[in-house]
Amino acid sequence: MQLFFRQIGAGRPIIILHGLFGSADNWLTISKVIADNGFSVYTVDQRNHGRSPQVPTHSYPELADDLYDFIQQQDLEKPILIGHSMGGKTVMQYAMQYPGTFSHLVVVDIAPRLYKVHHGDILAGLKAIPLDTLQNRNEADQILSQYEPSPSVRQFLLKNLYRNEEGNFAWRINLPVLDENIEIISQDIINQRVVEEPTLFMRGEKSGYVRDKDLPKIKELFPNSTVDTIEGASHWVQAEQPEAFVKSLVSFLQ
Repeated sequence: MQLFFRQIGAGRPIIILHGLFGSADNWLTISKVIADNGFSVYTVDQRNHGRSPQVPTHSYPELADDLYDFIQQQDLEKPILIGHSMGGKTVMQYAMQYPGTFSHLVVVDIAPRLYKVHHGDILAGLKAIPLDTLQNRNEADQILSQYEPSPSVRQFLLKNLYRNEEGNFAWRINLPVLDENIEIISQDIINQRVVEEPTLFMRGEKSGYVRDKDLPKIKELFPNSTVDTIEGASHWVQAEQPEAFVKSLVSFLQ
C-alpha cells in the first residue's frame, strides 16, 4: 500500500490519521503549528480516502497494516501516532498489532468500543448526489441538506467532491466501499492487549463519543494513559479548539 501524504517540519516524527470521510488536507493548518514546536509531521490519507488508493476492503487490521507499511517506507523510527475518530481506532489497532514500534499514542475523541452505526443519513445523502449530471457544488449542497442539516458538516463532506481529468465531478472517497463496510468501521478494535506506551485520549467536552463509562476500559487497555477533556469542543476537537488541541498535545509529548 502506497498512501498519499504531506510532510512538514523537522524533528521527532509525528503521523496524523484523519477520520471517516476526511483526508490529510483537513489537518493542513494545524500540522504547521505542530511542526513549529519541533516535529516532523506526516499527514496521511488512509485507504479509500483522499488521494490514497481505492481498494475493495476497509477494516482496522488492514488500516493498521497500511500504517505499518507507511512507517517502513518512510524509514521512521518509533514515530508518535495521532488519530482522530476512525483514525484513532486505526492507531489503537496498530498498537495492538505492532507493539514497540511507536513512542506515543494520541487518540482524539474515540474510545476502544463498538459504536452504533450512525452515518446512515450522510451516506444516503452522498449517494443521492448525481455525479453524472451534477452542475456545481451548490447543487450538491442543496441535495445533501435534505439529509444533513449542519452547513459545516456538509462543507466538510463536500471537500471530497472534485472534478476529474475529464471535467466531471467525482468522489475522492471510495463511497461504495465505505457504505458497504460502515458496520466494520463502527466495530471495536480486535486482538486486544495491554498497551504500555504513553497514551493521551483527547475528548471534546460537547461530544458524546468518549463517555465517562468508557474510562475504565481505556485504563484497562492503556494503563499508561491520560484523558484530557477539551472545553468548548465537540467531535472535531482539533478544528473547533485548535489552540487547546496543540497545547494539550505538546504538553503531553514534553
